[in-house]
Amino acid sequence: MLSSLANLEGEETFEATSLGQCDEVVVERISDDELILIKGPKARTSASIILRGANDFMVDEMERSVHDALCVMKRVLESKRIVPGGGAVEAALSIYLENFASSLASREQLAIAEFARSLLVIPKTLAVNAARDSTDL
Repeated sequence: MLSSLANLEGEETFEATSLGQCDEVVVERISDDELILIKGPKARTSASIILRGANDFMVDEMERSVHDALCVMKRVLESKRIVPGGGAVEAALSIYLENFASSLASREQLAIAEFARSLLVIPKTLAVNAARDSTDL
């Protein structure tokens, strides 16, 4: 990344190795903004995300959401590990407890099975809050 084209003598110079290549550089107007778009770069090392919304509040929320998603991807790629969320642990535990309860022959079976069903409240609530159909669980 070049922060300035000035050398130590104050003249504007640059090295040819600092330049990149692309198919097209265009100025496009999107909404009220003029953007310089670099299309078809030879080195695919970066990308731009253009966010548009009804008002500044919506754009700020979208920006925070994209930032959070990119941070999650960065952490996953760095650690090469992922922890399931969204009620996945509760759903898996519910399945395990249902299977365990069916192996018992006493009245404990009823209590364990009911506790297993109660664990599914968490993923169903998360699904409803995310505007998903909770009956698919």
